[in-house]
Amino acid sequence: MTNSSWALRSACVAALALPTLVLADGNGPIFITGSLAERAASEVPYSVTVIDRKVLRESGPMVNLSEAMAGVPGFVVSNRSNYAQDLQINSRGFGARASFGVRGVRLYEDGIPATGPDGQGQVAQFDLAGADRIEVLRGPFSVLYGNSSGGVISLERAPVRHNRAEGEIDAGSFGLRQLRAALARKLGAGLDLSVSASAMGIDGFRPHSAANRRLASLRLGWQGGHDRVTLLVSHYAQPAQDPLGLTRALFNADPLQTASQASQFDTRKASDQTQIGSTWKHRFDEGALREARVTAYFGSRSVSQFQAIPAAAEAAATSPGGVVAFDRSFDGLQASLRWAWETVDLQAGLAADDQRDARKGYLNYTTGGANPNYGVQGALRRNETDFAHSRDAFAQGEWAISPTLTASLGVRSGHVTLASKDYFLANGDDSGSSRFGYTNPVAGLRWQPARGLQLYASAARGIETPTLNDVAYLPNGQAGINTGLRPQISDQAEAGVKWRGGTGSLDFTVFQAKVANEIVVESSTGGRTVFENAPHTMRKGFEIGAGWQLAPAWHGRLALGVLGARYRQSYLSCAVSGCAVAAGAHPATTGALAPVTVNAGNQIAGTQRGSLFAELARTSAAWGEGAIELHSAGRTAPNDTNSDFAGGWATASLRWARTVALADAGQRLEVLARIDNVFNRTYAGSVIVNDANSRFFETGVPRNFMLALRLIGDL
Repeated sequence: MTNSSWALRSACVAALALPTLVLADGNGPIFITGSLAERAASEVPYSVTVIDRKVLRESGPMVNLSEAMAGVPGFVVSNRSNYAQDLQINSRGFGARASFGVRGVRLYEDGIPATGPDGQGQVAQFDLAGADRIEVLRGPFSVLYGNSSGGVISLERAPVRHNRAEGEIDAGSFGLRQLRAALARKLGAGLDLSVSASAMGIDGFRPHSAANRRLASLRLGWQGGHDRVTLLVSHYAQPAQDPLGLTRALFNADPLQTASQASQFDTRKASDQTQIGSTWKHRFDEGALREARVTAYFGSRSVSQFQAIPAAAEAAATSPGGVVAFDRSFDGLQASLRWAWETVDLQAGLAADDQRDARKGYLNYTTGGANPNYGVQGALRRNETDFAHSRDAFAQGEWAISPTLTASLGVRSGHVTLASKDYFLANGDDSGSSRFGYTNPVAGLRWQPARGLQLYASAARGIETPTLNDVAYLPNGQAGINTGLRPQISDQAEAGVKWRGGTGSLDFTVFQAKVANEIVVESSTGGRTVFENAPHTMRKGFEIGAGWQLAPAWHGRLALGVLGARYRQSYLSCAVSGCAVAAGAHPATTGALAPVTVNAGNQIAGTQRGSLFAELARTSAAWGEGAIELHSAGRTAPNDTNSDFAGGWATASLRWARTVALADAGQRLEVLARIDNVFNRTYAGSVIVNDANSRFFETGVPRNFMLALRLIGDL
């Protein structure tokens, strides 16, 4: 088998049912999960970054993904400092529309989807401390992951390499406290086991922002001669207060305050999730068929959320109330086969994912009149069962045209079905269903003109279907689901260069994505948010990722993303709660409640013009590693009308880490100390996109300190 054929075979993993990303590991060889061969990170025709275990452990208490994702160009992961709403994540502007949770970006943990078949996901259950790495893909090749894949984040745990026990205690500003324990052990007969558990609590720097989190996970692996089986079990529980966003006036007056509605309505959210998954991989030694892989998973998730909706708004017959409660069950099955010939690789498979939500809504008060008793569950206002199903088939092939030129082609075709059965008919029957079919092609070309230098280009068509939340309501209080809401379609292209030298590395990418039928907020009132399609948008920009060794003791990193995300055609929207747009007709309201025009050229809400991360570190055998970090972001549009902006900001962080060998052989102590936002800058770290009450601004964390002590022992 030729070297180019081996390289082709390893490159083809992106078409797995749960496709696997390529790991970037400096100048050395790296492994592609599910591949039989090693492959240099520069030898793939797309943008990919890895966050390794060292970066994860030095970026903070390993609670929020935003701690470590700052070094990924093109991805913006904003910490809302609000555990009731999860992080705000976008990849080249995809996903920026999410006012809670994650949209437009596919999420995986140990190969198991953390994104539902309708495109909604969350990362709160990610066990960052147990991760071996996080793989991040952006650009055209992400469409091979299916619906709502403007980018991909995949967390991977490592198999047990040696017996080890670990304990950790963290303490920090604003009442941060965390305990963690982990055990990894080889059991013999090809079996290995790793388990971990953690408990975190925080009081928060704003009133009414406390949270607690409990995580537990188990990984049981078995490896035989030609087979590898992995069983994964995880549980997560998190009650959290919701401090809400601030209006411009409140933010300017005191950015550390909390809106009065947070305490008035006792806004909060409690969620928990249990998940079980298993993967089987079989390797064939002879013939063209080389590998088979099957992944199956199932789980349940429960959420209860109390919102700040006044009784007057809930009095409307169509209001679903101010309390959201649902119990979700989900499962999936995915399988793939891989073939390899002399110069051609081929991979194909099938995927099926299902979700069922028993969803209810309640009034958030129990007594009426002038002084409602808010913050308690009242009368039933919504009772339905929602369904989401996706069915996909996919294939990808690669051809070694020459030792230095490789072509890639792939396609993913399938459909997403959303349906709702309404049992609460006092406000009309909101039953209905929508089905969205798609075929997403992708093509790429890679050329190696010289050793260590790669040029590449790729193009694809992608899709982001509406979520169950997006289709839940029709405009103007009409009954039924929003069957007129269409998926947004993107035509993406990128070109780049990757260089690996003896003392550094450089990745440079330019990209463009034209989007038709962008999904946006049309109106929001009384707990009912209605979505519509904006005609045309454009995303374009460039990214730089670099690392360098300045001297034996000095090294640095740089991640720069520049993005222009704008509307190309004007459309009507609503600026205030109570505004309404009659679909396909002239507005029915006037004056203060009249719709407004989102002008062509406006910045897409939730996006920034640029983001920057830079790091300079010095390593000493005697003193460990010290570093200074710079984090910066451009101004953010909180709404599509661009009536206001969250200002750009820059903060500096200091960190020090050292590993100390203890007297007992095989034991060591890891110490991490961080000071973030050293100069105590005041800024809006994130925004609540298109909030109907203009409570857009979520204050960034003030200067804060953190100390972690990790005791590790070999067994």
